[in-house]
Amino acid sequence: MEFLVTDWLGTPAWFWLAFFAIVVALTAFDLGFLHKENKEIGIRESLKLSVFYISIACAFGLWVWFVRGPEPGMQYFTGFFIEKALSIDNVFVISLIFSTFAIPAKYQYRALLWGIIGVIVLRGLMIAGGAMLLHQAYWVLYLFAAFLIFTGIRMMFTGDKPMDVGNNPAIRFISRHMRVTPELHGEHFLARMTDPKTGRAVTAATPLLLALVVINFADLVFAVDSVPAIFAITTDTFIVYTSNVMAILGLRALYFALAAMVHRFHYLKYALAAILVFIGAKIFVADFLLGGDKFPPVLSLGVTFALIGAGVGWSLWKTREEGRRVA
Repeated sequence: MEFLVTDWLGTPAWFWLAFFAIVVALTAFDLGFLHKENKEIGIRESLKLSVFYISIACAFGLWVWFVRGPEPGMQYFTGFFIEKALSIDNVFVISLIFSTFAIPAKYQYRALLWGIIGVIVLRGLMIAGGAMLLHQAYWVLYLFAAFLIFTGIRMMFTGDKPMDVGNNPAIRFISRHMRVTPELHGEHFLARMTDPKTGRAVTAATPLLLALVVINFADLVFAVDSVPAIFAITTDTFIVYTSNVMAILGLRALYFALAAMVHRFHYLKYALAAILVFIGAKIFVADFLLGGDKFPPVLSLGVTFALIGAGVGWSLWKTREEGRRVA
């Protein structure tokens, strides 16, 4: 019992164990029960699954609220909604990756599942590294804040640049060090093939593995924005990690609905840019104008939610004609 109350990165161990139990249970339920067989996920099923995952994430946030207090609870919800909004950009990139490697829709869900498991691990390493830096030197938070302001301003005034999947460094590395088969082998990431030079059976990477690697590589790029954004909200490692992971867990469910209409969220990027600038600026406001007092968490959550809502609403309004044509 003493182990359960041991401090892990500022939070009792039982909080972490409860969270990881939820993640494992959701992943096992999803892979082992909901999707035993490979199949294409329709928009209706995607939306139902999304509601389920968002409900679980919100229930977890309410648990944090009541057990740890209103301030950590509001910080969790702020981080969750920011990560959820930023994930819309991920959807566009993931859709491009699947298209580039010609991955059929029925194999995309499992590829996303394993991709998200990889993302959970990589985000954990990045967040742990960020927490260590902040623990050693608080001024690193000012670097995070300045980076967020710079990134937000750049998003407002630069156009969208499509990801060059073919020239991805990870793909070039795999192509140099492994054999790659051009055709899919069902849901398998590796396949046995005959080497044309030696006639021997060898192991080769399939396009599904290449897609999986690029998805994780792309998430590292997105994490450069999202991880500092949540650290700018709170330096509580538990809140930073859980809000990130809860938003990511539901991404694979939401992907199939968003992929069909991601073009209608074009103006959301301006709302996201404004959120990044706001989050970065409030660090300087709190420390230099408020005399070190914390920026009110309820205000942070309210501004974040208002900007996301405005971005989504304005995007849907401006692209309503496209929506009618699709319908």
